[in-house]
Amino acid sequence: MDFPFDTIGLDTTAIDSFNETYSALKARFRIELTGHIDFHLENFELFKHYDDVIVRDSYVIKQGASDCYVLFLEVTYRVDGGRTGCHYRREYHTLALAYLKKDFGRVMIRPETLADKLLELIHPIELDFAEDKAFSDTFYVLVNDHRKAVNAIDRNFRNVVMDVRTDNFVIEVINHTLIIANHKVITPENAIRMAEFVVRACSNC
Repeated sequence: MDFPFDTIGLDTTAIDSFNETYSALKARFRIELTGHIDFHLENFELFKHYDDVIVRDSYVIKQGASDCYVLFLEVTYRVDGGRTGCHYRREYHTLALAYLKKDFGRVMIRPETLADKLLELIHPIELDFAEDKAFSDTFYVLVNDHRKAVNAIDRNFRNVVMDVRTDNFVIEVINHTLIIANHKVITPENAIRMAEFVVRACSNC
């Protein structure tokens, strides 16, 4: 059977997960294989703790003036095994990517935790929006260029982020390139929700 993704080295469980996810995306969006594109994922902090990140395949979501993408990833990282020493673990994830009109500088957005709130009392490093308390209470926003971030993270963008329907996600933006990911094993539901987010981000931001 031919699959619309690279199956070399995948076990049947991984193949089934990728195939179910691809089928769900295909049913929801108009997607096409991209061929090889270097998305420069090595520049993103989200991938700094992995020993290896392989893009198994990538798909463009065709939706008008601005395209966005879904990537199937294979990631490898070291795990401390105690007396048995370190070993490597391999996992498979989806990621969605969009190219935005505004320059964000570098931005990291994730759901805010209690630890974040406590840290903020001691070291006020988070960007808050006084006019949007609901957003600021929900998300932890780190930026490296305050002026660019305030200009780019406007009401439209914040509304799109507020509507994300997946848990434990992280959004990272480098200048005009946005990615949304989580550390959960690949599922059709998470892939659809992340794809919906980048489609809305492309359309509204």
